[in-house]
Amino acid sequence: MESLAGRVILLSGWRRSLVAFVAGSLAALAQPPFDFFAACFVAFPILVWLLDGAVGDGRGLRALAIPAFKTGWWFGFGYFLLGLWWIGNALLVDAENFAWAVPLAVVGLPAFLAVFYGIATLLARLLWSGGVLRIVSLAFAFGIAELIRSVIFTGFPWNAIGYAAMPTLLCMQSAKIFGLTGMNFLAVLVFSMPALLGTRRHLLTGSIIAIGLVTTQFAYGYLSLSSESPPERFLPVRIVQPSIKQTEKWDASEQTRIFNILLDLTRRPAVDGVDRPELIVWPETAVPFLFTDRPEALVELGEALGEGQTLLAGAVRAEAGDGLGATRYYNSVVAIAQDGTIVDAVDKVHLVPFGEYVPFANLLNNFGIEEIVQSAGPFTAGSGRRAIEVAPGLRALPFVCYEIIFPRLVFGAADRSDFLLNVTNDAWFGVSPGPYQHFRQARVRAVENGLPLLRAANSGISAVIDSSGRILDAFDLNAVGNLDVRLPVHNARKFYFGNPGTNGTFIAFGFGAVLFGSSIIRRLRAN
Repeated sequence: MESLAGRVILLSGWRRSLVAFVAGSLAALAQPPFDFFAACFVAFPILVWLLDGAVGDGRGLRALAIPAFKTGWWFGFGYFLLGLWWIGNALLVDAENFAWAVPLAVVGLPAFLAVFYGIATLLARLLWSGGVLRIVSLAFAFGIAELIRSVIFTGFPWNAIGYAAMPTLLCMQSAKIFGLTGMNFLAVLVFSMPALLGTRRHLLTGSIIAIGLVTTQFAYGYLSLSSESPPERFLPVRIVQPSIKQTEKWDASEQTRIFNILLDLTRRPAVDGVDRPELIVWPETAVPFLFTDRPEALVELGEALGEGQTLLAGAVRAEAGDGLGATRYYNSVVAIAQDGTIVDAVDKVHLVPFGEYVPFANLLNNFGIEEIVQSAGPFTAGSGRRAIEVAPGLRALPFVCYEIIFPRLVFGAADRSDFLLNVTNDAWFGVSPGPYQHFRQARVRAVENGLPLLRAANSGISAVIDSSGRILDAFDLNAVGNLDVRLPVHNARKFYFGNPGTNGTFIAFGFGAVLFGSSIIRRLRAN
């Protein structure tokens, strides 16, 4: 192992960049649908050794910063390229108009996201020292980079490193304590420890830390799952998964056929032994038209719904502008009562940049890039997030599409609900890793918040998930049908170790304190 580490440390030029790229690509295999988390125990030690040798010609900060940043950038480029290539599928739905943008999505986005990992390795290298402390530096820097990535430019925490440490139900329970933020720090710390085999310095200390953390994770997962209290009540729910092709979704000639499929799946009788659903859920933008254009559709829904049933449907909602103002469109979840009346609606708050709106649209227009501006949305962001009462005493908190991947958005509002709701349309991405990655992140939100989750996806993966992340039932990609399940609901969330979001911040301060303290000790010894 010492020989391998030495060869990696001494790499230079394109060989160093290639090895960093391959290591990042290897780390991407730890994300769904592969879940090969062991790959990170190879990828991150290689990254540590590359940073050991990341010293340029000359002296000063520049000689240190550029090689460190380049190493992290190439690692990140490999990680995001292999993990996010499927985003290009969305542009091929209307290839005639948007095929030109495929390179921007497939290569440009990973190249941009790789900057965050380049910043991480730069920060880590500035804090670098010998032995196990350099592992702590890397974990601290990656944790900070992932935190920034989740916030800056509206945020995009997709495939955060912490998910690689939670591939199974047992491992996911750690999110109840540390949240995704804390798991980002701890995952890199554990994954990087095998790098100590390269020099043997602090190997025993690193082994104790890594084995102790992994053992604690499994032990806590087992105790958490085995000591759950029974739910106070059950809500019979039906999730409708129509699997409408994206090329047909907004075809005017297909509207009636699509709506009839949804109605048929809604009014099907429950199978023997299964409770009649009180709540029915349709996916994101399932309604293929505006209700204002076809108000008779609400009458049909009233005829399809039975006594005491409520429908939560993904739909585009239009709101006329005042005076000469343009009509505003919202990506919404609407609640429809048994008589076909719309009784509530919650709009999507966190829109997808360049998908549902274009940042700096006026500036792009001034530069003559109208095609980009016209290609997105245009949707208007909702004014706020709130729960919808779906049954007496039960409130659902809706999140539309990728809103569910933001821990801070969910945790900040979850206190006002009894369960989470995620409606989405992953048909844009076809049969690819995308829907599986999206599903995993939604599942971790349920664990992180201690709340059950209903997930309705147009083409899958639709599922009912309990507050510990168990999949009670699910439809895989492209299945068509209705999923009838009893959703277990607890009266209150229970966190025995404090707020997971706050705990993640404490982890960051803890890592920083260790590095700061060690720096002071080294200076005192030097003097």
